[in-house]
Amino acid sequence: MTVMADIEHPADSGPLTVHDLEGMPDDGRRRELIDGVLIASPAPGRRHQKIVVKLWRVLEDACPSEYDVLVAPFAVHPGDDTELQPDVLVGRDEDFTEKDLPAPPVLAVEVLSPSTAIYDLNLKKPVYERLGTPSYWVIDPGEPALTVFELDEEGHYQQVAKAAGDEVLEVERPFPVRIVPKELLGRLG
Repeated sequence: MTVMADIEHPADSGPLTVHDLEGMPDDGRRRELIDGVLIASPAPGRRHQKIVVKLWRVLEDACPSEYDVLVAPFAVHPGDDTELQPDVLVGRDEDFTEKDLPAPPVLAVEVLSPSTAIYDLNLKKPVYERLGTPSYWVIDPGEPALTVFELDEEGHYQQVAKAAGDEVLEVERPFPVRIVPKELLGRLG
């Protein structure tokens, strides 16, 4: 990931806003803002995308009607200086607009890659925690492994579960679902 320098935004004009993102080129990069700082990542690879699609299917099949499951690119807009695009998100159906999710998701999932892992774990995770997103999942496609973080009573993420390979993970939040990390790779596993 890099901070883009080739945009029309004077250095002394302050942090970027969601409005600034709208004028950026559609060049296959995912652009996110965290507190006005632009983070751009390259298009994801095959393993990454396979996991995203398979996880979407598992979550969609278990999803109750009061929620919706979407994949990136779809914007979470908690304010003018922040736009996040988790790889997979679950939100309350009533919180979505046609264009974005202005409320915190109930689940945000990031699939790690060499170019995004540090951001997913060290920048984005604290933002979701601050927003009050009850569940944050991180998937390492290499093993594959899924780590589940949930907010505790003080509003801080705690790791509550982890499964790798053929291990079965059964979670209750945001709704009951059963996941086997290796199955998320499909034929690539």
